[in-house]
Parts: sequence; C-alpha cells; structure tokens
Amino acid sequence: MQSIRRILVAIEPSAETDKVESLAMRRACLIAHATGASLHLLICDKKSDHSELLTTLKHDLQAEDFNVTAEQDWHESVHQTIVKVQQAEGSDLVIKQHFPDSTLKRALLTPADWKLLRYCPCPVLMVKTDRPWKGGAILAAVDVGNPDGEHTALHYSIIKHGYSIADVAKGELHVITAHPSPMLSAADPVYQLSSTIEGKYREQCRAFQTEFSIDDAHLHIAEGPADVLIPFTAHHLQAAVTVIGTVGRTGISGALIGNTAEVVLDSLESDVLVLKSEESLAHLEEHLARA
Repeated sequence: MQSIRRILVAIEPSAETDKVESLAMRRACLIAHATGASLHLLICDKKSDHSELLTTLKHDLQAEDFNVTAEQDWHESVHQTIVKVQQAEGSDLVIKQHFPDSTLKRALLTPADWKLLRYCPCPVLMVKTDRPWKGGAILAAVDVGNPDGEHTALHYSIIKHGYSIADVAKGELHVITAHPSPMLSAADPVYQLSSTIEGKYREQCRAFQTEFSIDDAHLHIAEGPADVLIPFTAHHLQAAVTVIGTVGRTGISGALIGNTAEVVLDSLESDVLVLKSEESLAHLEEHLARA
C-alpha cells in the first residue's frame, strides 16, 4: 500500500449526494491519508453534466488537505472509461463501489464490474460495505497447493497487500487456503483420501507459513471449492477486506469459466481488493499498448 501514489476513484453520481455517505470516497480518503497518495475523481457519463458535483467534492477534499483532481469522461463503457483514465493518470489503485447486477442480468451479460476486474492493469478495490476497517480482520485468499511461478508471485503480492492493509487498519491478517476434495479415480493414492490430502497440504503450508510469518491461529485450511470457502471464512471472521488474486482471463475462456474473484464478488460481505499476476499484467499492458 505504501507504494500507492495516485488513486483513481470512480464516482457514482447517485451515491455522491453526501460525501460522508460515499463508501468509495471513504475508503479512498483512508488510504490516501495513510499513504500520502493523491486522488483523481472520475465520473463515467456521456449524457448529464456533473461538473457541479465534482467541483463540490474536490473543494471539500482539498479543505481536508487532500491533493485532488477530477474529471468526467466516457469511452464506450464504464470499465473502458476507467481503464483509459487509469492509464492516462498513471493510477496505482482504482476504487469503485460495487453495485451487484440481478441474477438474470448476470446470466445474460457479463457484469460491468467483472469486466473492470479483467481488464484493469492495476489493483482494484471494490467497496461493498460500510463496515469499519479499523481493528477488523483482513482476509487474504491464496492457493498454497499451486507451486508454479506465476501463482507463487501472486501469493507474495496478496500477502504483502494483506499485511499493508492490516497495518493501515490496525487489524489482523488471516489467510484462507483450500485443498481439493478426494477423487477415487485419481492415479495417485494420496489424492483418494481426505486425510492424506489434508496432511500433504498442511506440509506445503508449513513452508508458506514460515516464509510469511503466519501462525496456525491465522491460517484457515479447508476442503472444497474456493468460491464457497472464501465467502464462508470472510463471514465467520467478519472480515473488513478480502484480498484475492486473479489470473485475469479474458475472451471466451473468461466468459465460460470465469475467475474466483468474479464469482465471489457478490457473495462476499466485505470490501474486496483484487490483484493480478505478473503474467496477466504483461498481457494486459501489451493489449493496451495496441489499443
């Protein structure tokens, strides 16, 4: 978090009638105060003029000694507008309040916030609740059992950001990791019994715990699908923030398979910070350079 120098805050006009009630703005001010980052307010709209609202928000924040700029812009869609402005401003973090779509709409169309998570080349904080961060639990979701280089680097980033948020919030970092259920058809007998799978997984976790200074009380190991266990654990801990990584699938693969970060976005009862792997970032930066 300390590396954040510029924060892009996506403003939803209907939610900004009172700055105090704006969840995205509240989180942005908390992080900016802790890191010294500047704020760039953005309203994505091509129809109505919101210059008066932006001026008011800007002046109010400047009166509180925040370094603030603001603009209204539009590039075909909300997620494309945010990404275009993020690139132009060199923002290190995007903050947006999440407004869930209906089940029917999600079945027919890819939700706009999912697209933002897929295509934004910097971390995205989706703000969902007014639960105070101060003193709260911060939950980091990792897949310890996946040892490839891309996931290992992503785990490091997730834990690093988790500790940084815990430091800002004066809270405690917890980690959730899930191992698969047994498969009777598995060629390796280790993966045919729950007890042997869990034992092997806990062995893998020991090195992880040592590397990141995570004790047993703050490591939660469970069996089953991550998209079920992450929201369950966040609810149990009453987590203020859940930090999760994504491989950033796009195109047909993303449409058919989806990403855990997207799937759990609506079911989590906490704010959600989504990070990307280095490989995903390189792919996105190449895509944006061609655009």
